[in-house]
Amino acid sequence: MHQPDQDIRNRLLIARLPAMPQILVKLLGHLQADDLGMQELAALIAKDAGITGKILTVANSSAYHRGARSVNLEQSLVALGTDMIKTLVISDSVFQTFNSFPHSGSTDLRAFWKNSLSAAVIARELARRMDYPQLEEAYLAGLLHNVGRLALLAAAPKEYAFNFTARDDEDLCAVEQRTLQITHAEAGAWLIERWQLDSFLADAVLYHHEPGERLEASHPLIRIVRLAHLLSAHPDDDATLDEGAALCGIDPGDLIELVKAAARQVETAAAHLGIDLSGADQIPAPPASAPPVLDPVQQKLSEEVRNLVLVSEIGQTLARQQGESGILEAMTRSARILFDFDNTLVLLENPTGQALIGAPTGGAQRIAEFSIPLARGGAIAQSALERRLAFVARDGAPIGLAEEQLLRMLGTESLVCVPLVAGARCLGVMIGGVAACQVAAVQKRERFLQSFGAQAAQALETALSERGHARRQLAQVAEEYRQASRRVVHEVNNPLSIIKNYLSVLDSKLARQEPVSGEMAILNEEIDRVGQLVGSLADLQPADAGPRPTDVAKVAAEVVHLFRATDFVPPMVEIVLSMPDEAARIEGDADILKQILVNLVKNAIEALFDSGGRIEIASRGHVNRERKLYLELVVSDTGPGLSSEVLANLFSAVKSTKDGAHHGLGLSIVHSLVKKLHGDIACRSGKTGTSFEILLPAWAGTTNAPALPARALG
Repeated sequence: MHQPDQDIRNRLLIARLPAMPQILVKLLGHLQADDLGMQELAALIAKDAGITGKILTVANSSAYHRGARSVNLEQSLVALGTDMIKTLVISDSVFQTFNSFPHSGSTDLRAFWKNSLSAAVIARELARRMDYPQLEEAYLAGLLHNVGRLALLAAAPKEYAFNFTARDDEDLCAVEQRTLQITHAEAGAWLIERWQLDSFLADAVLYHHEPGERLEASHPLIRIVRLAHLLSAHPDDDATLDEGAALCGIDPGDLIELVKAAARQVETAAAHLGIDLSGADQIPAPPASAPPVLDPVQQKLSEEVRNLVLVSEIGQTLARQQGESGILEAMTRSARILFDFDNTLVLLENPTGQALIGAPTGGAQRIAEFSIPLARGGAIAQSALERRLAFVARDGAPIGLAEEQLLRMLGTESLVCVPLVAGARCLGVMIGGVAACQVAAVQKRERFLQSFGAQAAQALETALSERGHARRQLAQVAEEYRQASRRVVHEVNNPLSIIKNYLSVLDSKLARQEPVSGEMAILNEEIDRVGQLVGSLADLQPADAGPRPTDVAKVAAEVVHLFRATDFVPPMVEIVLSMPDEAARIEGDADILKQILVNLVKNAIEALFDSGGRIEIASRGHVNRERKLYLELVVSDTGPGLSSEVLANLFSAVKSTKDGAHHGLGLSIVHSLVKKLHGDIACRSGKTGTSFEILLPAWAGTTNAPALPARALG
């Protein structure tokens, strides 16, 4: 079952599909009013440079012109005649419109165009034989009968790319209904209805897959397009063709000759229009196919991981911005992309904390004069005070004046209010405008919206504190929050990389129907670690739970297993674990030790990525330093070593040669984490490799006391 945010009807509304060209609108108006003579036709064509050029090209071709001198527009119209001119205007207008659909430029449309032109030519001939007066309307209906397939491709390119080239039959409609909850016939009719034509053209497109018995008493145009579709897409289905012929009162024996004549006309029309149809019949048209139904648990896990990755990317994007205005611009731009907001604005708490004031973005200054008193209630004020999402719509419960103003200001039907909460403070709200049909889809992403608001608020809090916005007495705390945000953004990439690689392992194991309980347990642990990292932003000074032991060998084994079981480690890199059989424990948090080792191993892998080599995590036993017992851990690699310049600033947050917004943070974070465990870290590096030597306080508890002999550090 598709989620509401995948509803194709919502995406059709925002796909920016092109409108009907004006020359075609005016031509149809003249045809319906039956007042189109050569004079009106000439005046209409002269206003469109593209169509004028097409008419002159065809009139001067060898098929119509034998003289040495080129003919002008008036002479061209006389030479071609009104029927040919109307056909060229309709065909070229539709052709140019189709080519401006999203994704049509990267799709092979030869088979699509041949089918459309065939249906158009056949529909016009059927209209002539049935004495239907609007021959051009029938031609246009045949030309547009499959426009819904282009609309679906534009709105859902990933889901519909394969089925766009599939065989055009009832199975295709069934697959479209099951996967997208709409058929191409419905999508085409919806598109044509937007053009507001006084015609049965939309109905003809909508019902071109309906069985004959339902159409017996329908409008002639509907029956014409039904038979034209059958003759262009299923010329060998005799039973269905007989049914369609009876529907239109056509002798079935005439259909073969009608199709042959249409094929010749299609070749001529394609040549005049400059459309290449060569090889169109060789393009495969496989049966329509629906993707397999995903396991809901796996789908939910993938969605959560995807959101975690996006939150990490958002944090990095916002951390790169300079100043409050840069963050506001990046915040509103990202929200429009991620949540399909039509427009976005931000209201920030004023220095006294009594009102929300508009923050100018994108050069718009009017919003700076807009304010909402927090004490007077209203949905937006409540969203800020209660720190919860709020949704405001015109057709819902009565809304306040401020909400009405914002709906008009954003030019939208509904508002989504996202509180910007940083620690214990709500900085304001971000407000996005969405169509009413999108509200349900946005509500399904509530957790993601809250995470986005938290990341934006953290970045904004940093910017506000840096310029001393009514919080100068908290400047030091704000700086610590900024550093914590950068650390979390950097550190969260490690478990996210592990999660990404384990998802690949999970996919392959599920395909082979192998048990995945171990991988699921690791994924849960890493997701919990991401949550702890992000959650740590809320606790600047977490409560000390007291000393506790950590099994170093167990943590090191987990880190090695995480890297070995995924594609993160290149084949030429070997990771070795050298730990004694005796239990070795330190006094400190296991998650902090895990972060230290993950950072160091990841750096070592990057150093060996091109040349290959060996990475070793080893315990060298206990060391007595200034009458205190430590355990010595070493993480070493056989890489090219570090330069003296890098060694001199190794544990400072300086620019390194790595890519990314937070390059150079890794070892400074390792240093701070070692210090947090009351330990020490040193580095040795030369041409034969690099090693990081870490001293961590040994566990002094009574259980499982270390049995390794201690050596003095002299």
